[in-house]
Amino acid sequence: MTAPVFQEYEPASDCDCPGCVEHRRVLAAGGHPAAHGCRRALVLVTAAGVVLGGGGTSAAGAVEAATAPGLRPERAPEAAARDAGDPANEQGGPGALHGRPLPGPSGSPATPEVRKTTRAEIINRAKKWVDAKVPYSMSKYWKDGYRQDCSGYVSMAWGLATNEWTGSLAKFATKISRNDLQPGDILLFHNPANPTKGSHVTIFGGWTDYTHTHYVAYEQTKPATRKKSTPMAYWNNSAKYVAYRYKGVSGQATTGPSTADPFPGAQYFGPGKSNKHITRLGQMLVKRGAKKYYAQGPGPRWGEADRKATQAFQRAQGWRGSAADGIPGAKTWSLLVTGKGKNIAGTDAAAPAPAPGADAAVPPYPGPGAFRPGRSSPDVTRLGRQLVKRGFGRHYATGPGPVWGEADRRNVEAFQLAQGWRGAAADGYPGPETWRRLFAG
Repeated sequence: MTAPVFQEYEPASDCDCPGCVEHRRVLAAGGHPAAHGCRRALVLVTAAGVVLGGGGTSAAGAVEAATAPGLRPERAPEAAARDAGDPANEQGGPGALHGRPLPGPSGSPATPEVRKTTRAEIINRAKKWVDAKVPYSMSKYWKDGYRQDCSGYVSMAWGLATNEWTGSLAKFATKISRNDLQPGDILLFHNPANPTKGSHVTIFGGWTDYTHTHYVAYEQTKPATRKKSTPMAYWNNSAKYVAYRYKGVSGQATTGPSTADPFPGAQYFGPGKSNKHITRLGQMLVKRGAKKYYAQGPGPRWGEADRKATQAFQRAQGWRGSAADGIPGAKTWSLLVTGKGKNIAGTDAAAPAPAPGADAAVPPYPGPGAFRPGRSSPDVTRLGRQLVKRGFGRHYATGPGPVWGEADRRNVEAFQLAQGWRGAAADGYPGPETWRRLFAG
């Protein structure tokens, strides 16, 4: 009996039959499409006729059933499973925008097309899907032509000419430090061993607070596009997420936390004002030595403590007159956010004066910028070793080491609480007085 001959058939990009789904999964895993994919039998029928299988169906009947217009196989169980529940994030392979040809005369260009855009445009495009609550799907496409999964979402926000996936987005971007993240950058985890398990990407929308432990993530995930405060870098596989910046973004702002934490404006500060920016200002001032001005708080309502603390910080910079009026301007805010400038003299008025020579062995305080999530420096190791020496190292499973982490923060917090400090003064981030007391003994 003559054996049937099978010829490769390239399915439409929106086909969700079992073969096409497997075709995309193999591509995503780096396999060759010839190994799977959507195949249809072109049966060479002998003069006597050929019977396929044991059901008595003729070859001609099999061809007719496979090609009859309007008939589609049932949705693949694995595709249905992806759109229900909340399994590991998955994404489809690279391809054209839905309903449009690939750019270039012969398909996808050899070099990625990097279109110019701005950070504001990236975030505004990301917000459109959030507002529309676009449902998550690996196999469906939104009306703008982009695939409704995490990497399709980033392709849309960046304004790419194609639908990309977690294995190809990096070629459009430059790797950066997490400390340099700015709105419109991404955090990408690609699992090359099994791309369909765990691989995911989010758009960085800015830090949620000055500790930089959480950020606003724009992401395409089940059940629909969302904007959510997210731990740095993500809920799962956090250490494996890499920060990238799109090569086509224009108007690069200065790197550092001040970009993600812009000055809100002088109108938010002064008598009668009450808002989150005042609380944040007070917290940053306390870290720079203004604790003595606050009997309680800091809080959202502007008070004389906020004015005096701000003025003390401004005078510590050598400013006088209207430049030290106690109302924060853009320069004051920038120095506080970045950890630059001089700290307020006499960090803690309630602290007893050290005995003569007691601080001789205290190493210079490196500044608050050395103690932020992901920062690495010898000062972090030195701090950790001193905490252990003073009996405050119980949260270290290993180390201490040079990279600032949650164990460091919790041990510092324990030390601060032991000093009788509470609230913002015991947040786990060492200021000048914490540093002095820790090393002076």
